[in-house]
Amino acid sequence: MSIAKRQNQNLVNQFTPTWKHNYTNAYMKWKSDSYFDSIDSIHKSTQLKPIIALKNRLTQGCIPVSDVSKKGLQLGIPIKVASFLRQYPSVFEEFTGPKYNLPWFRLTREAVVLHNEEQAVYRDSKDELEERLMKFILMSVEKRLPLKTIKGVLWYLGLPDDYLDGNVGGCFKVVEMGDGLKGLSVVETQNMLSMIQKNALRSGRTEDISISLFPSKGLRLKTKILDWLDGFQKLPYISPYEECLDLCPGSDLAEKRVVGLLHELLSLFVEHSVERKRALPLRKYLGLPQKVHKVFERHPFVFYLSLRNNTCTVILKEAYCDRMAIEAHPLAEVRRKYINLVKESKVILKNRRLQNHGFRSDDGNLNEATVTLKL
Repeated sequence: MSIAKRQNQNLVNQFTPTWKHNYTNAYMKWKSDSYFDSIDSIHKSTQLKPIIALKNRLTQGCIPVSDVSKKGLQLGIPIKVASFLRQYPSVFEEFTGPKYNLPWFRLTREAVVLHNEEQAVYRDSKDELEERLMKFILMSVEKRLPLKTIKGVLWYLGLPDDYLDGNVGGCFKVVEMGDGLKGLSVVETQNMLSMIQKNALRSGRTEDISISLFPSKGLRLKTKILDWLDGFQKLPYISPYEECLDLCPGSDLAEKRVVGLLHELLSLFVEHSVERKRALPLRKYLGLPQKVHKVFERHPFVFYLSLRNNTCTVILKEAYCDRMAIEAHPLAEVRRKYINLVKESKVILKNRRLQNHGFRSDDGNLNEATVTLKL
């Protein structure tokens, strides 16, 4: 029996009702943090996703806008596709097609370079990317997940949108999950170490593993909350890859396992963050409580909830407060380069407006305007 399994069995045997706590007993006030609210790689991710989806349509060359004009919903684009393409001239170059003067689009030279770099990451880091998917599956209760559930998190795992369309094979196999639902499982179940366990091993701590805490600036906790948090930290750590079906659902021990599981889940994602609404559908398959959103709220020293962009984004604090603790995702740097490229579109559009700026004289003729820039 592995050390982790023996530890889990011991803590189940030692379980007592004194570890129970009511959720309202440990409520912590949410406090905004400008640092986490200003991380572009996180908050520009939702904007970048449809751009990458469109970019993938143009990798084979030029296309008329009619080829994608009716696929806005499929690509996650809320406006007309042509208008969307014209918003990002640093990525998409427009020109007049060979027939009927229709608008055509192709990738800019800079976008092609980044695309090739992205494909090199997929090729060179194939094993690591698949290991992240394997861990995601092995965290589930049944050690298998529906294909549609996996497809919903491919972006966060850093896998191509068409990853499940080809021959997955290798260490995965497609299985039937009932009611005609197909899923993906791991061919050979392996003993996995969570990121928290890896850090504990590096520091020489194999017992009394705790979850790293990062207090929010200006947030003072009441003494009874600090006492509860101290006791919570002293509870045994349970790996998200170990089965613990005997835990009492309402106990602090069960909650610590949930916190550890969510910590591991976010550590697998490209930006170590996820929109909260994207995490909620995973409850059923990962064995999370019905009110899993309360776990995020009760542990502000582990997770930060950003309300930027009219959505709630969960951020793993440790990934940004201790850069050495969480392994960087191989695709993270490429995504940041894409975001910087997209930002250049604003400069290009502004320069175009200045060049084309004009006014109409009293007789209605269009005259060139003199633009004075004050430096």
